[in-house]
Amino acid sequence: MVDQWAGIRDRVGALGAQPASSAVFGSLGHGWVLEEPLTGNGLAELEEQIGARLPEEYRTFLLQVAAGGAGPAYGLFPVRRVQGRWLWEGDGADLADLSTIAEPFPDQGPDPKALEELLARRPEEEEFDEIEDFDDAFEAWDEQWAALMFAPERTVGAVPISHLGCAQREWLIISGRHRGTIWSDRRADDIDLMPLLDDDRKPVTFARWFTTWLEQAEHVALKSPSDT
Repeated sequence: MVDQWAGIRDRVGALGAQPASSAVFGSLGHGWVLEEPLTGNGLAELEEQIGARLPEEYRTFLLQVAAGGAGPAYGLFPVRRVQGRWLWEGDGADLADLSTIAEPFPDQGPDPKALEELLARRPEEEEFDEIEDFDDAFEAWDEQWAALMFAPERTVGAVPISHLGCAQREWLIISGRHRGTIWSDRRADDIDLMPLLDDDRKPVTFARWFTTWLEQAEHVALKSPSDT
């Protein structure tokens, strides 16, 4: 069996040493630093704590490459042991409820009827004589929208692993039918959770997600001046 992570850590290090590496989006956030890999005991403790076995591509990455650091966008959220408990750290990592990570990630989004009804009640500015009244009505509506879109049960069985800026994130599905795939989270822009798909419309798994980023980053940082 081919080791899909062979040489990956060295490639990231070599890439970060290139003068043009700062041109890679998000690189100033992670600084091309990779954390040390987890030990076997550390991984076992983590999986025992969350009550679930991590997807194979991700768990082998944690053991062979790094516990986090340089990676897509502003980097791969590191998993660390803090005050005796394992957790993921990063902008929005606390959105995951680690006590429900072993539960299956849901197949469906919000109830379509409830979503349709809420969208139909969205306030429009021209309906109000005073802008203050519109602002108050929209704020109340937006709270209902957020409660529906960001309901905790929508992301059980998953953990955010990367931040793209402007409250956009990507999640790794840990449990359920979509286990091992990466999902885009642009709910802050009113775009619902959805799986990342490759050119063949197949769900992107963790390994494909990370190695595609690395290949694209190498193209940006290593291309010759004549290519610019």
